[in-house]
Amino acid sequence: MKYLPLLLSSLFRKKTRTALTAGSFAVALFLFGILAVVDGAFQQGVDVAGVDRLVVLNRVSIIQPLPLAYRDRLARIPGVTHVTFANWFGGVYQDERNFFPQFAIDRASYRQMYPEFVVPDDQWQAFQTDKEGAIVGEALAERFKWKIGDRIPVKGTIFPGNWEFNIRGVYRGQRVQDDTTQFWFRWDYLDERKSFRKGLVGWYTVRIANPDDAVRLVKTIDEQFANSPAETKTDTEKAFAASFVKQMGNIQLLIMSVGSVVFFTLLLVTGNTMAIAVRERTRELAVLKAVGFSDVFVLALVIAETLVVAAVGGGVGLGLAKLFTLRGDPTGGLLPFFHLPGSSIVSGLALALAVGLTAGILPALSASRLRVVDALRRI
Repeated sequence: MKYLPLLLSSLFRKKTRTALTAGSFAVALFLFGILAVVDGAFQQGVDVAGVDRLVVLNRVSIIQPLPLAYRDRLARIPGVTHVTFANWFGGVYQDERNFFPQFAIDRASYRQMYPEFVVPDDQWQAFQTDKEGAIVGEALAERFKWKIGDRIPVKGTIFPGNWEFNIRGVYRGQRVQDDTTQFWFRWDYLDERKSFRKGLVGWYTVRIANPDDAVRLVKTIDEQFANSPAETKTDTEKAFAASFVKQMGNIQLLIMSVGSVVFFTLLLVTGNTMAIAVRERTRELAVLKAVGFSDVFVLALVIAETLVVAAVGGGVGLGLAKLFTLRGDPTGGLLPFFHLPGSSIVSGLALALAVGLTAGILPALSASRLRVVDALRRI
């Protein structure tokens, strides 16, 4: 700590330049944080997918339904322990921009299939006894300031008409990644009111006794319904979530490309700044050597300056990114998981320090190799 005043005096020798360099790190790390949040939002479904769950879809397309009669046939397959189903609704609440996922679910089995979604027993019972009842996620309830007992009007798009639901419960997720923006209501209410596709469901979710049997059971299920009017395509929940993300394009490649360009530019800017700083202080560094400071000390001093700027700027940028995420999803429901985890903050700081070290190493080596006599001659 005794060399701290020397380090600070070097940093504040050109206050504007130091502030601008730290600002460059702040902007880059803020962007890194936002990109990490977006990537996490797209990968959220993959990360939280159950290893013991399979998704059964119509082989033609996800929008094609499956018969309700498949439920009992799936339940009789050896190795299958639980079956539930759901249907996409696709209604509009007040405005088309108010997007959130709406599912008509099997009230008898859905809760057991997804234990990560926690609903109090009394609220679930109220949902069971009210045909127009609905369960909403806590993030969705917070977004629209809904509370238990509210009556929610939804305009049907796939299933035309004006639909009204009574909020009977609010679920929460056991993990921070769990999606709490969903709206559930009873499938039997949908099937009773809709004018077409009666007795059909959107997809089935199957729990298996042993995740190691997933490949075998995927094949068994699809063979069970081969050559039927509604053939199936079965996948693990993780594979299904990953394929859904891929339909939107290679998001990770885009994020990596943007991030790489930003940090490479930051490396060049920081390296040039430190080279100028060392060149301006040639006589000062020579004096340090003349009074007994070693080459290693001069090397460490210059690198320490760069690392301090990187740490301060990077910390500010990541802090701003974290504050930005605390406001919730700014996209109106397109990114239900909008969270910057601690692991990404640590990775961001490590990356900032790595850039600072890389940018400062050449100017630091140049400073450490200065010959005192030659340096003092310079004007």
